[in-house]
Amino acid sequence: MLDSSRSRAAAAALAGVVGYDLLQRRRAILRNFPILGRLRYALEAFGPELRQYIVTSNNEERPFSRDQRRWIYASSEGKPNVFGFGTDDEMEAVESLLIIKHSPFPARPPAAGEAGGAPHYSAPAAKILGAAHGRRRAFRPASLVSLSGMSYGSLSPVAVEALNRGAGLAGCLQNTGEGGLAGAHCHGGELVFQIGTGYFGCRDAHGRFSLQRLRERVAQAPVRAIEVKLSQGAKPGLGGLLPGVKVTPEIAAIRCVPAGQDCVSPPAHSAFSDIDGLIELVELIAQDTGLPVGIKSAVGESSFWQTLAQRMAATGGGPDFITVDGGEGGTGAAPLSFADHVALPFKLGFARVYGTFARAGLAEDVVFIGSGRLGFPDSALFAFALGCDMVNVGREAMLAIGCIQAQRCHTGRCPTGVATQSRWLMHGLDPQLKSSRAANYLVALRAELLALARSCGVEHPALVTPEHIEIVTERYGSAPLVDVFGYEPEWPLLSATRRDEVQRLVAQSGSTV
Repeated sequence: MLDSSRSRAAAAALAGVVGYDLLQRRRAILRNFPILGRLRYALEAFGPELRQYIVTSNNEERPFSRDQRRWIYASSEGKPNVFGFGTDDEMEAVESLLIIKHSPFPARPPAAGEAGGAPHYSAPAAKILGAAHGRRRAFRPASLVSLSGMSYGSLSPVAVEALNRGAGLAGCLQNTGEGGLAGAHCHGGELVFQIGTGYFGCRDAHGRFSLQRLRERVAQAPVRAIEVKLSQGAKPGLGGLLPGVKVTPEIAAIRCVPAGQDCVSPPAHSAFSDIDGLIELVELIAQDTGLPVGIKSAVGESSFWQTLAQRMAATGGGPDFITVDGGEGGTGAAPLSFADHVALPFKLGFARVYGTFARAGLAEDVVFIGSGRLGFPDSALFAFALGCDMVNVGREAMLAIGCIQAQRCHTGRCPTGVATQSRWLMHGLDPQLKSSRAANYLVALRAELLALARSCGVEHPALVTPEHIEIVTERYGSAPLVDVFGYEPEWPLLSATRRDEVQRLVAQSGSTV
């Protein structure tokens, strides 16, 4: 009798826990997998102690280490994101180590009430998007951190909505990705509309680019800029595929494709086939919409960038911004050979692109945006030191809204509801609650990025240069970043004139905290 009572009590307690897990909205894993999900969080909570006896360390898991994920999770939840007991990195036996050279006279953060002392740690971009080419709707992005292109369809509607709401709260831009513009993109965040090789959302009945459809779509949402995607770091030169199981009637309507069938993005554009054609399309779109128009690409052969810079200098037209995606970028599923071996990693690729435009005298006419695992303060500061004006974050933002790096994005079975169209799995992700986590993460990234810049003695990341960074290699070797990547003293990034101009812009916009 006693055993029966205990069994009933245990069953009732278990049912109560299951009921609570199903009703709560803070954690998608618990909502989708009651009880079982608690084991995951228990292992995470006791991980540091357990790992004293188990193999993996805090820095071994990839593509994002446990320490990196902990930083994002803590930041997104508004919890302390500091680490105790020193670094886990082996400082004297490393392949390469980034060292930020702090100043003995760090810049002072403004007090409350001073210019830039905003509660959201505002940090506008130092350049005006579209100003160099006189675009009618040129503007200064309010945040130097933005959300990278992650397509509606690849991500769930609730994930896209959470990110858009978070972008609105944090005052940053959200790139739509090449999957078109959906209602989930219209919850407060301003947009960059991405045009991919499939022209989803701006294609005619034959799948060709349609300026009229683009004009109509842009008029229906808060689109501030347009990006023509040539390639991305995850699978450059390959194109893309949205499996038919993910092509719901809603997604089919947004992309103008048949429902339930595989949706293919070709490897190359059909609207142009050379650099002059690319420039002509950019100018056509910019003149029609008045919006700044840019391109996104991973970096392979250097001749493309050299010719693009030459033709831009000769014609006076071309992209207002260039998003350089590193080969380590990865929101899209790809064959292993492409993910591991095609396209240069961000640091090498971006340095070559920036150098090409600096030599052509165009570096200050283009807004440079970095992408590819730059969603951490040290990585982002490195990007600014190389010449970036903004950085985009993708997978890091996915982690902020609940992704646990299950790496099932392409299967439709994402356990947290982030990268799936399954109604059951999406049920676990509450877009309003997760939007605050996305905003918290973006604000924390900006705040720490600004703090790092101030430690270098400057007030804004745009004032950080290669001179502030040193690379340490094994056997105690080290070299300044300016030497590692061959940056030349006459380039604008290193000039006193540019520093004075950025400082003036910073003072005008009140962009420090």
